Amino acid sequence: MQSNDIILKTTSAIIVFVILAFSVNLFLSGHNAPGGGFIGGLMAAGAFILLYISFGLKTMNKVLKVNFRYFIGVGLMVAFLTGIGSFFFNQPFLSHTFGYFHLPLLGKTELATAMFFDLGVYLTVIGVTMTIILTIAEDRDEDFVEGSK
Repeated sequence: MQSNDIILKTTSAIIVFVILAFSVNLFLSGHNAPGGGFIGGLMAAGAFILLYISFGLKTMNKVLKVNFRYFIGVGLMVAFLTGIGSFFFNQPFLSHTFGYFHLPLLGKTELATAMFFDLGVYLTVIGVTMTIILTIAEDRDEDFVEGSK
């Protein structure tokens, strides 16, 4: 079933952009302030869900050709590789370090290896959340189509 609300469709692009920007902000500030990969991933998944609600399951599957199940595997692999990366420096599993670097547009910026672990969590949370919700939505959509026959 597809929504036919023109106001929702028109404003959802702007709202999704704002939600995704806030999601990235939460992700980037996570190792020093409240936030991180988990809540950032939930916010990003919420933005994608808003798109699916606005434009419908069939339309979004045609436009956004992403299998969110791959996010789970990639996220787990990034988090795991970040954890074992400490072994190369004779440190315990999941030991993290940080340093200050001068980046062209940002100036002096702190970069931490915890951010890579957060990236793994971020991708995993998006993958799991979207897989669960889209699976439920597809089942419900099939039940709706079967019930109308």
